[in-house]
Amino acid sequence: MSAYVWTWIAIAAAGLAAWATKLAGHTVPEAWLDNPRVHRVAAFVTVALLSALVAVQTFGSGRGLTVDARVAALAVAAVLLWRRAPFIVVVAVAALVAAGLRALGWG
Repeated sequence: MSAYVWTWIAIAAAGLAAWATKLAGHTVPEAWLDNPRVHRVAAFVTVALLSALVAVQTFGSGRGLTVDARVAALAVAAVLLWRRAPFIVVVAVAALVAAGLRALGWG
């Protein structure tokens, strides 16, 4: 088979896997979802996945690690969140820090 056919087979398989995952979610007994442990685990998984995404997007560049303006912007955002600044302020200031450092030639 050609690469074109294998691409469409992979697309169809991914679609079926997504459909099966949604179906599995609908067939879980409601008593399982009411368990407080499930709520705690779901909250931790969400935080872990978001943290991993932030780390990969901040420090990743191809196959290597990069330290550039994104790292400084993330540090500023972390400090502002720790100080309980409004989220829109955190995003705006972090973007300004990254843009400023890039304008100065770093990153």
